[in-house]
Amino acid sequence: MNDKAFPALTGPIGFYPVVPTAEWVERLLGWGVRTIQLRIKAADHTPEEIAREVRAAIEAGRRVSGAQVFINDHWQLALAGGAYGVHLGQEDLDIADIEALRKAGVRLGLSTHTPQELARAHAVQPSYLAIGPIYPTTLKVMPYEPVGLERLKLWVADAAPYPVVAIGGISLERMPGVMACGVDGVAVVSAVTLSLNPQQAALEGMKIARA
Repeated sequence: MNDKAFPALTGPIGFYPVVPTAEWVERLLGWGVRTIQLRIKAADHTPEEIAREVRAAIEAGRRVSGAQVFINDHWQLALAGGAYGVHLGQEDLDIADIEALRKAGVRLGLSTHTPQELARAHAVQPSYLAIGPIYPTTLKVMPYEPVGLERLKLWVADAAPYPVVAIGGISLERMPGVMACGVDGVAVVSAVTLSLNPQQAALEGMKIARA
C-alpha cells in the first residue's frame, strides 16, 4: 500500500445493511453481521442527536471483534470519534478533508454511479467502491439510471483492485444474482429494516453472501 491509499478492510464485506440508528447497528452486530453502515439524515435530526447516534454506533463496533462499522456522510463526527470507516458520496469528495481521514487511518468507502465517477474514485484509492443503483429504488430519488447486472459485471472489473459493494433496490431474492457478478458485498436498506422478521432476514442475507 502506498501512502496515498486508504487502509484495506480488515475482513470480508459480504452482507452489508445500511441502517438509520445506532440501535440497529447494535442489533445487527448481535445477530452476527460484521459490516454495517449508519446512514442518518441531517434533515430528520438535530446536530446533537446525530452526534449521539454516531458516537453510539462507533462504540458498538468497538465492542465486537471483527466489526466494520461505517458512518455515512458525517465524516467530521466520525473522525472525532475514531470511527473504523466513513462512506462518502461523490459530492462529498469536494468538501471532505480526505487527507485528514487518510492520515487518521479511517477506512473509506465511495459511492459511484457512472464510469466517470468510478475513474474519479480510483484517484482517491479508497478501501472499497460502491456501485449503484443496481435496480430502481423508491427509498431515495436517484438522478442515475439503474446499472443492471450486465453493466455491473463490467464495472466490477473496472473497479479492480478495490473491493466492490453493490447497492440499490437489492432484495434478498435478488442477492444471488448480484453476488454472481463478482462483487465483494451487497448493501441492503429495506431488506432488513422493513422486514417483518429482521433477524431472520439478516441471517438469510449472511447465508446468501457466504454461498
